[in-house]
Amino acid sequence: MEALLAIVALLFVLVLVLGAYATVKAVGAAKRGVDRTITQARRTVEDHTLRAKSMVQPGPAGEVAQLRLRLRTSMRATQDALHAGAAEDESLKESLALFQRLSAHGHELDAELRRLESEPDRATLAERLPALRERTETITRSADSLRWAARDRARRFADDDLDSLSTQIDMEAGALRHWTTTEPADPAAAQSPPSWPDAPAADGASSRQTWPETPRSRTAEEPTQASITPPATRPTYPWQKKPRPENTT
Repeated sequence: MEALLAIVALLFVLVLVLGAYATVKAVGAAKRGVDRTITQARRTVEDHTLRAKSMVQPGPAGEVAQLRLRLRTSMRATQDALHAGAAEDESLKESLALFQRLSAHGHELDAELRRLESEPDRATLAERLPALRERTETITRSADSLRWAARDRARRFADDDLDSLSTQIDMEAGALRHWTTTEPADPAAAQSPPSWPDAPAADGASSRQTWPETPRSRTAEEPTQASITPPATRPTYPWQKKPRPENTT
């Protein structure tokens, strides 16, 4: 009984811990979402304010607002492009590290431009504008170069994948329409060797059916021959002696 109570208490504590962990995660996610929304809203308001100042305020103050708006737009676009590409392409992590170093200079320049927006001395502001313009141009040019390089790389990979996919689809479509393809004729089969001439017709004797020869059939077909051939008569000459009869004593 005590063991059962201990198990129940342990399960209760475990449920409480998991519930607390889930609550903390949910609160953290909600807080990050709220912070992201607030940051996005603040950024949007500030961008619209800068755009309005660059169009309304004449002279150095308006140009400072225009430089700041250009810097922020370029850096934000490059940051979004690199973060989106680094999730799929590992080689962009080095480019992202370079952009972090460039962002430090960009934040420093943005802070300086923000302070100069409320500068009452217009003459001093006009003297510093060429240097500010050159720094902004250098940072935005570097950011734009990184952004377009990342986009070109992503588009190149997409084009290569599309070409490979199109080739595979063409091959599959050809395989599915296999009945429409005409296979080339086999040259070996097209040039068959000439046939041999027919054998000459056999004579009448050989065309008849033959059977195995037996001694009886041979004796029936062959003419009868004498078993002993008589000796031929020798010619006699005058100088030869007359032969004596064998019964003479």
